[in-house]
Amino acid sequence: MDPEKAHHLGMFVIRLAAKLNLTKLLPKIKTQKVDSLGEKFHGYFGLAAGFDKNAIAVKALGELGFSHIEIGTVTALAQPGNPRPRLFRLKEDRALINRMGFNNDGAEAVAKRLEVLRNSSGRLPIIGVNIGKSKVVELADAADDYRTSARLLAPWSDYLAVNVSSPNTPGLRNLQSVSALRPILEAVLEESLGKPVLVKIAPDLADEDIFDIAELAKELKLAGVIATNTTISRTDLKASDSEVESYGAGGLSGAPLEPRSLEVLKLLRTKLSKEFTIISVGGVETRDQVLERIEAGANLVQGYTGFIYFGPLWARKLNRI
Repeated sequence: MDPEKAHHLGMFVIRLAAKLNLTKLLPKIKTQKVDSLGEKFHGYFGLAAGFDKNAIAVKALGELGFSHIEIGTVTALAQPGNPRPRLFRLKEDRALINRMGFNNDGAEAVAKRLEVLRNSSGRLPIIGVNIGKSKVVELADAADDYRTSARLLAPWSDYLAVNVSSPNTPGLRNLQSVSALRPILEAVLEESLGKPVLVKIAPDLADEDIFDIAELAKELKLAGVIATNTTISRTDLKASDSEVESYGAGGLSGAPLEPRSLEVLKLLRTKLSKEFTIISVGGVETRDQVLERIEAGANLVQGYTGFIYFGPLWARKLNRI
């Protein structure tokens, strides 16, 4: 099945199972209680942004075992994303290539959905909201665009994640330079209502740029950093060059990111004291890998691609103690 169609089918099944209360029938698991970002998490491991872009299955995904759900990426303006096909599987590598392009319903619609969710009954996972730049907005106007999203979504979030690291919005990664990033983060902080604000960075940054962003995070008193997003690298893949080339441009996620993601985590922790939260994401598949990230300095860990390859009970296995 086409990977994007399979994703929508999977989301439908997850939502249906929750509506029929089937996810509530899963046996309770014992999890590690984690204090971070001013919240109590039921486990270290959560779902990275990109799976539930529009906050349509947050409660159900929590019931499947994720301690936190990072929705989005949400943009101020609704947008359809890039032309299809835009999602591809590299099965041998347990990886995905995507060039979705921030397809989402827009900040206003998602904010209304989150408001309804917050007013519903039952326990919710911790909810992060990942925000990005609307494609039609010029880079020079990015700060105001992020400001709009933050203003609409902060009231319903537990934390905000500023995404300047997706490779699928033209020019977006240019916003990772400190001079371009500073006004964006300042705008989001002004609209955050005191909620924790983190910045999400790419694995493809040079080490010096990672250190510069860490210094900016300290200067602006951000809550922390999410590391890392997808990569544009195609090195050391098991899939043939012809197969990879046939899929074209996009961000690579999954097992091949594991070494660089771990490396970036360690680099960040050399510059950021324990008061700063680091959420480590990229290539995590097993409980041992989660614990390795925690031992290397992560406060929380996220995954996405492993959910595709290991199935709906994956998060329960990683969060169970």
